[in-house]
Amino acid sequence: MAAAPGEVSGGQGNGGVTAIAELTISSLPLETRCAPFPLRQHGGFWLPETFLPGLEAARARFEPRPSDVLLASFPKSGTTWLKALAFATLNRAAYPPSGEGHPLRRRGPHDCVQFLESALVVSDDMFASLPSPRLLSTHLPYSLLPEGVKADSSGCRIVYICRDPKDVLVSWWLFTKKALGTQDGPTNGGNKPMLSNGPYWRHVLEYWAESKRRPQKVLFLRYEEMTRETTSNVRKLAEFMGCPFSGEEEADGVPDAIVGLCSFDHLRSLEVNRNGANDFNIKNDSFYRKGVAGDWANYLSPEMAAQLDLVIDDELRSSGFSFATGGR
Repeated sequence: MAAAPGEVSGGQGNGGVTAIAELTISSLPLETRCAPFPLRQHGGFWLPETFLPGLEAARARFEPRPSDVLLASFPKSGTTWLKALAFATLNRAAYPPSGEGHPLRRRGPHDCVQFLESALVVSDDMFASLPSPRLLSTHLPYSLLPEGVKADSSGCRIVYICRDPKDVLVSWWLFTKKALGTQDGPTNGGNKPMLSNGPYWRHVLEYWAESKRRPQKVLFLRYEEMTRETTSNVRKLAEFMGCPFSGEEEADGVPDAIVGLCSFDHLRSLEVNRNGANDFNIKNDSFYRKGVAGDWANYLSPEMAAQLDLVIDDELRSSGFSFATGGR
């Protein structure tokens, strides 16, 4: 490897960091069977090749602020929904959820909350110019986050959301199928798609372990619990982000208004989310399907589900964590 991630120094500008990253990336194990992009193994995870320069840039140059909130997730684990809920909650004073001019009515959640590992490749000042408190997002595993983000001294807080692996698998398959416009799923030389950013169980375990060790630093949410008790989880989210709802807001129904604004049905109905595409040429409507828990049962046979459960249970043995709602 030409340079380890920690050896990339700041102050080089985009060109310097990207050049070093390209040398590093070319030496990493390559996996081309994953649609819609090739993967490279880095730090024990299979990451999208296109995001690796951003990872290096973030580790080299990102400077966290005490009021920063980082939304972390594995792909297809509820990322879009969490972004919408957190953005509406954190910015409710400036943008009341019932207001017709709310940013989420004109822009998609992924435009309102940028990915840390992709935006820094575009511009060094992408996040520096944002007013505090800043809301950012990432699909990176905890071990590959910038050291400043993980440090207690930074004050930066992390919100992580996890989801049943079977729903994640099915959601990813359907997402790539729709995003690439194919009838039977991704077509990449006859190969089958695989999940990026995995292994999934290790991704989840890293954040879960930190949430147990430092609950004031990492909030661990479960998608299934959020679908059942959305408003109470929004209250939990607000308190963790340092902006709890006041008694007056509760009386005025602000938490419920945020839940309504960010519901899948409402977001999916908006013009901005029904048309257009993002910077990676993925259609915006690809991010909205059903938004329910347990839909995997409509796509996986009992035998397939049992096999996946067996693999997951084996990997989680002795960890103390379970994907079953509530955990152990």
